Amino acid sequence: MEDMIIIAQKNILKAILTVIFPFFFFSGCTTNEVEITESSRSFGSIPQNRNILISHNPFTAAPHIINVSSYDPKEKQRSGSYYNEFDVRALRRNGALGLIARCGKGRKLDEECASFLAAGEKQRMLLGAYYFVLKGVDPTWQADKFVNQIKKIKLTKKLQTPEILLVGDFDSKSSVSDIIKFINRIEQRTGQLPMIYLENSDHLRRVLSGASRSQKQRIAQCPYWIALYSSDRKEMETPNRLMSKYGIWNQWSLWQYSGVYWNKRKSMSVIHNYSFGKYRSPKYYGDMSCPLERNIFNGTVDQLYSFWGKQSWKW
Repeated sequence: MEDMIIIAQKNILKAILTVIFPFFFFSGCTTNEVEITESSRSFGSIPQNRNILISHNPFTAAPHIINVSSYDPKEKQRSGSYYNEFDVRALRRNGALGLIARCGKGRKLDEECASFLAAGEKQRMLLGAYYFVLKGVDPTWQADKFVNQIKKIKLTKKLQTPEILLVGDFDSKSSVSDIIKFINRIEQRTGQLPMIYLENSDHLRRVLSGASRSQKQRIAQCPYWIALYSSDRKEMETPNRLMSKYGIWNQWSLWQYSGVYWNKRKSMSVIHNYSFGKYRSPKYYGDMSCPLERNIFNGTVDQLYSFWGKQSWKW
């Protein structure tokens, strides 16, 4: 990883050196010089901030969110820390501030979602849940299934967290109508718009870029969670460039820069990690022994907590 180059006046540098155990958080990861926040955050307090400019590898400093499911491969690939649906201490210890668990896919619920959310709450992590919205299954029905299950989990697990971020993860074959029906139903049921997660899909880019103005405006009301693991596609090498291809959002909120999947049903998973120019993501997260699906927030830690509070369902 690159060494961080601090760009600041001598008096600022002197002040920084007097801070014990500083933690640096990234904001705006698609620029060469990015704003970060020096923070003394504890779980129960808002951090004291001092903004400075640095040039560095953003993956080492950005606020991290981990998304999990029963499907994701979790085999140990090296020595180090581990996690499961009952214990996510290692994720929090390595710096993850939030946990987004899969609630279901199409007609099937994820049997580990409840345990993951309970484990995340124990570590005082920000909680989120996503539903994989399958093509061919009524998106309104899937939205109802999602909300009903999340309400059930809160009740049965006796969760005390006052809010949860809801996410629609859309099938790469989805239509604009599918997406809007899901959005509308989630808002009707909860009073809150869901976050939208999109795979890097040619079909989705084509149908969304060709959507009507009113359809685009509706979808743009939802925060965007972008998936980009590779810079191989021309004109889509960075989150901002990929985002522009949809013609909907002018800002992304979360970036999934590392993904995993089973390799031809074999036990060993393949890990995708973003690498472009100075932005090189490590193969593993901290000292974790297994692959993870990792995400960074497009802002400071303060902004992350503010975003979560604004966008989450007060369930």
